[in-house]
Amino acid sequence: MGKDKIVLAYSGGLDTSVILKWLCEKGFEVIAYVANVGQQDDFEQIEQKALKTGATKVYVEDLRKEFVTDFIFIALMGNAIYEGRYLLGTSLARPLIAKKQVEIAKMEKAEYVAHGATGKGNDQVRFELTYAALAPHLKVISPWKDPQFLEQFKGRTDLINYAKQKGIPVKASVEKPYSEDENLMHISHEAGKLEDPSQQADETVFNRTISPKQTPDEETFLEIHFKNGIPTKVLNLNNGVYKEDPLEMFEYLNEIGAQNGVGRVDMVENRFIGIKSRGVYETPGATILWVAHRDLEGIAMDKEVMHLRDMLAPKFSELIYNGFWFSPEMDFLLAAFKKSQEAIDGKVIVSIYKGSVMPVARFSPTSLYDQALSSMDVEGGFNAVDSKGFINIHSIRLKAHNLVLKEKDPFAWRKGIIDG
Repeated sequence: MGKDKIVLAYSGGLDTSVILKWLCEKGFEVIAYVANVGQQDDFEQIEQKALKTGATKVYVEDLRKEFVTDFIFIALMGNAIYEGRYLLGTSLARPLIAKKQVEIAKMEKAEYVAHGATGKGNDQVRFELTYAALAPHLKVISPWKDPQFLEQFKGRTDLINYAKQKGIPVKASVEKPYSEDENLMHISHEAGKLEDPSQQADETVFNRTISPKQTPDEETFLEIHFKNGIPTKVLNLNNGVYKEDPLEMFEYLNEIGAQNGVGRVDMVENRFIGIKSRGVYETPGATILWVAHRDLEGIAMDKEVMHLRDMLAPKFSELIYNGFWFSPEMDFLLAAFKKSQEAIDGKVIVSIYKGSVMPVARFSPTSLYDQALSSMDVEGGFNAVDSKGFINIHSIRLKAHNLVLKEKDPFAWRKGIIDG
């Protein structure tokens, strides 16, 4: 009888290399799966390391284009920003990685999947909720929640000693005093020396974006085109560089954003499991897109549709962050967002300068903006006398409220706002 097959999400780092060998010693046939979502890794070297560590087969999957078109651009439609600041780079990559892992498990007829996410973080939830949604029959092994594994490996020293004992190569370089996660959309920095939120992150933490202090003293003007809320092309008005392929476009926006110090965020956020954590993020290209897309909506989206979408956006962002990408509530929200984007067509010109992204012009063939109607100098078919009745109707409720306040005055703390 053959060994049970398990597909391991493998990065080539210390943790997943130890997990690979540990699973082999538990009697599993381990198939290593490496997801290329835009991190700067030597994938051929990682593949060879997995095979030498005990994997019977290694899948290296290039998921970058799918990441852009099916995850980043979809999040853009709903202006997904977690807790008002985080653009969800790691959160968006995890369901894609887990989705492909499930597909490989089905191809290999594996009964098990495994990951190296820790028991305190968000990634364990994102992986395992995706497994449950797409392949509930699969059995999940999460070593950092396994009592036997935790008994054997109490810290990084135990991992290093085990790796040396088993002949697993360990990088000789000094470990960074914080943890990083990198993909095409962003790079995150957390833990270690960043755990004290009262201390400023020094410049050595940042490795994707140039400090705004060191960026060129010249504006870069980009013309970004959208169709149904999805980016279709980017034109650099300074030098004529033109990008239309989604992956090339996003990589170019990353390049321009990084050169100009765009997309740095330092925040304390709320993890799904209830722990607060400090994260430092660099998200250059996505920051440019989010600003441009939101600006185009200003001219092409109906007011009430926009306000409803903005009410749903925090929930949308929370679902992404918490790992519910594949869920019925997400299907519902995405259907609504797709409908809201049907006329978000046109282009936005943004000025990029020393860490800032500012829209300076926009055009839409589906524009709802009427220059004559909006003008302060031209009547444009608007009868100003009508505003008198409009205000009178809206003031009825406030006048009634004022009568109640005179009797009870529950808002006494608003001294000076309401006359006695």
